[in-house]
Amino acid sequence: MNSGKTIQIFLPDGNPRSVKIAEITSRTVQAILIPRTKLDYVFSREELNNVGVYLLVGNPEEDVKPLLYVGEAEDCKIRLKQHNSSKDFWNYAIAIISKTHYFTKTHIKFLESHMFKEAVRINRYKLENSTSPTMPYVAEWMEADLLDNFETIKILVSTLGFPIFDEIKTALKTELLYCKGKDAQATGQLTDEGFLVHAGSKCNFKESNTAGTWIINMRKRLLEEKLLQVEGNVYRFISDYLFGSPSAAAGAVLARRANGWMEWKYKNGKTLDEVKRPQSLEKK
Repeated sequence: MNSGKTIQIFLPDGNPRSVKIAEITSRTVQAILIPRTKLDYVFSREELNNVGVYLLVGNPEEDVKPLLYVGEAEDCKIRLKQHNSSKDFWNYAIAIISKTHYFTKTHIKFLESHMFKEAVRINRYKLENSTSPTMPYVAEWMEADLLDNFETIKILVSTLGFPIFDEIKTALKTELLYCKGKDAQATGQLTDEGFLVHAGSKCNFKESNTAGTWIINMRKRLLEEKLLQVEGNVYRFISDYLFGSPSAAAGAVLARRANGWMEWKYKNGKTLDEVKRPQSLEKK
């Protein structure tokens, strides 16, 4: 079990939807969440005049995964100004700095490379980097310290609403759910963030006449992003994919509009609705 953490989030302009500065109170690493519309305001402050790593995050409607760029800078303010002029996709930046100005160029190059590799491995976001950052050589003791820094970064970034480096937990066998229909045979699980369809799940190939534009476009994007591939007379998921709801997941699998709370069933035949939303109050 993870130990408890005390996280302080400071709202410098008092607006909960504006800039947020987060830190674990016993650590020196800070994560600064910056909406793109607030760049001028944050540039007027001192925090970004610092060495650090940063994340650019966007969620265009035409992509099935949020977009992510991982970078490093000897002056975060200058680099974000450059990206504001040259990159269109992002809506938020998260700058990670040291309150004590501890980070050096070697430190941030290591963190950039490690963060990039972890983002690729976790596979929640689509990376916008054109190349993989180079990992510099560091002494063993320094690597241990920087990996500890990364664990802090991971917690802070997730606390700010971006679970970029969070593992998607696999379900126990008793928690597995099944969705079947015609040629479709899929397994998945309900998570705190949505509904996860497992790699290898089979989907019906042709959408029904009443599937609707949303289902058709969603499956098209999954194909374009190579999350689905054609295999005989079905589509197959080639990696796990997290949907926003059980119904979206069922719609992708069954190629039609579907109530996922009724279509996803446990091995004993009970629906997700029966198990997770039971009618606990009896009529009197």
